[in-house]
Amino acid sequence: MGKEVKTNAMRILDRNKISYEIITYECDEFIDGLHTAEKTGAPVKQSFKTLVAQGKSGQFYVFVIPIAKEVDLKAAARAVGEKSVSMIHVKDITSVTGYVRGGCSPLGMKKQFPTVIHSDALKFDRVWVSGGRIGTSICLDPQDLIRVTRAKTADFSVAES
Repeated sequence: MGKEVKTNAMRILDRNKISYEIITYECDEFIDGLHTAEKTGAPVKQSFKTLVAQGKSGQFYVFVIPIAKEVDLKAAARAVGEKSVSMIHVKDITSVTGYVRGGCSPLGMKKQFPTVIHSDALKFDRVWVSGGRIGTSICLDPQDLIRVTRAKTADFSVAES
């Protein structure tokens, strides 16, 4: 049996002595968060996607939001004190974060960017986020995720109609 290859996200959690569970699934290419939750059996409401935006100032920001929700860019900008933010282009994900699309974790990016985790995470004792590569998710306590990413929480999703 081969040794589990650790991602940067896992190394950071190990270094900080944070308990987590690894869930792997067969996946050759990017699939969206809803399909990932379906494959892993993770509850949709507790599954979060990692998005990266750039503020008018040029600063990059990480937003962790439930997979079934969409970002309200004005609310996201307010959460980080910017006039406006826009999502980075898919082609720039790897150069900015060090991760590929579909494997972007809020943990272990090339740099520690200011991070905002959607306040829905506080409703749960466990949340699922990308483990740092396609086909890998991590389940952990949202308070641990907030602490290790030095994140703040806010509601920055589009209002549900």
